[in-house]
Amino acid sequence: MNVDANVSSRINLMRIVLISGIVFVHIPSDAASSPYDGTYGAFDWIRVFLTEALFRVGVPCLSAISGYLLFRSGQENFSYAKTVRTKAQTVFLPFLLWNCGFLAAIILATSIGVGDGYLPDPLSASGRDLMTQVLAVEDFPVNVPLYFLRDLFVCILLSPILAWLISRAPILTLTVLLAVALIPELEIYIVLKRSILFSFSLGIFIALQQFDLKALDRFAPVGVFLLLATSALLATAIFLTGPSLPDWVQFFRNALAIVGAVGFWLLSAPLIKTQLGQRLAKTGSLSFWIFCAHYPLLVFFWILWGKTDASFYPLFFVLSFALLFPFLALSNRMCRKNFPRLYAILTGGRTKRSTSPTAHHDASRKLVTQQR
Repeated sequence: MNVDANVSSRINLMRIVLISGIVFVHIPSDAASSPYDGTYGAFDWIRVFLTEALFRVGVPCLSAISGYLLFRSGQENFSYAKTVRTKAQTVFLPFLLWNCGFLAAIILATSIGVGDGYLPDPLSASGRDLMTQVLAVEDFPVNVPLYFLRDLFVCILLSPILAWLISRAPILTLTVLLAVALIPELEIYIVLKRSILFSFSLGIFIALQQFDLKALDRFAPVGVFLLLATSALLATAIFLTGPSLPDWVQFFRNALAIVGAVGFWLLSAPLIKTQLGQRLAKTGSLSFWIFCAHYPLLVFFWILWGKTDASFYPLFFVLSFALLFPFLALSNRMCRKNFPRLYAILTGGRTKRSTSPTAHHDASRKLVTQQR
């Protein structure tokens, strides 16, 4: 089954849009700037809307895209050995390099007294904790968002089993995985985020069944409205009950993170027809660069902010987001131009501007991020 040009462009568009949204989730804060205190009124609700509701869809949607692309040509054309070799270079190696690079920067910074109280101390960590910081064995790595690459690679390793189960008992398999994803506070240890395992499997199912990905495009206005409305409803529930959320709110949040992917996909239908959508769909490897590099840079901004006397958190929230993207776009362009081989390794071979789809809790005393 071939992916037509429209679907290909929409997948690229969704990557940059969702990854940009994930940046909101990781903008640092501390106890004094918690949105649940209501200090900044409507601004706090908007923070919750963006970080706890709307853009929690990002990781499940990206997972579904990955599962779909892996099996878009069918099981008969799937080579496990070739896939693992390829994904070790395009997924696992960048995970190691970006994460270890940030870990090295942390060691250097803490050795000269920069970032004390903001960063973990790898040199004093136990062997078990250090393994988790490096490889995300039991918890998030030091470069928090990269847990997605870790979980994605695990799903790729499990992909033949998942495809076999889905081809023989799709409803049962997806129902069980959905239940696992939705139950609050459940730990399965195979993946750090249970929604990734379900969404990746759902992507496999869509590919194997050869569903028409444009079949629901005519319902795009309704789908986008429902996404925004349910996200607003969830944000209100979280805002009123947080930070210790009752189980029903957690269940609602987990469900929207999965179902909301449909809304974002429907959003891509009208968006790809615009000039902005076309430009975003051609950003190519920039989306992967943003995903891997944004968290260390946000932490650096947070450390600098802590050295000032400023206390108006909305200013930091807006400025960090506004400064982040120009810096990442510039660094992406400079590295690609001046160090093409290094760039190819860091982006897992995603070297083109526009490509067709191919397939810790004690980290800081002051730093509090949304670890999604």
